[in-house]
Amino acid sequence: MPISCAGMRHSVVIILILTTRCTFSQAAHEYITVVGCFDNGPTEVTAVFNAEELMYADFERQVIEYTVPPFLMLDPGEVLKDIAVYKNAEKNKNLCLAIMAYCRAEEKNPPEEKDPPESIIYPAEEVQRGVENLLICFVNHFYPPYIEVSWTKNGHPVSEGVSLSRYYSNDDLTFRQFSTMTFTPREGDIYSCTVEHSALETPTTRIWEPDFSHHSHGPDVFCGVGLAFGLIGVAAGTFLFVKGHHRT
Repeated sequence: MPISCAGMRHSVVIILILTTRCTFSQAAHEYITVVGCFDNGPTEVTAVFNAEELMYADFERQVIEYTVPPFLMLDPGEVLKDIAVYKNAEKNKNLCLAIMAYCRAEEKNPPEEKDPPESIIYPAEEVQRGVENLLICFVNHFYPPYIEVSWTKNGHPVSEGVSLSRYYSNDDLTFRQFSTMTFTPREGDIYSCTVEHSALETPTTRIWEPDFSHHSHGPDVFCGVGLAFGLIGVAAGTFLFVKGHHRT
């Protein structure tokens, strides 16, 4: 049953197409009921048989009008006399009006716009084997302002030493937030940060593992000194993802 729900300026138009296909006398036939309702006009129910209009409902007179000349086929009024054709037309009319009311409500109350978060995971300080450090999961450009962040170490959930900052607003009216986890880097360990948000169909997971093959000069994923919230600071201009759109 295809349904078209179209908003046209301040009006709503609903078209329902109910299709039945049957075969008899070794020939295929198609019976289609078209229901159209408008918030500024009457509801129309029309039946089409093999691309020819068969009948329509006259709701003012509460009757079915047959439009195919009887000499072209069996009189449809006689063939369908035992079927509640008009009552079915009324049911289709009421269905169409109900869908129209729903579409009108959706038009006035569109769903809230959502932005999925972007996330990245990195250490707060240069990584040294056996030296306690802080892993940061930076989540940015999400809306509405609520996320859930979880951590794992070698595939096992971690809750001790984990914190979550309050959220901060961005210029484009989205938000950013930080989660941290205290850890002591050792060879072969694998850490992950998983972010859940209503704009994500599935949670997003970022993975990090220590690399002791060379010395770094500090994390290259952010600028400035650190991110200020509790243990680390957020300096203006540090670590912002580039995002092309702006919320209006």
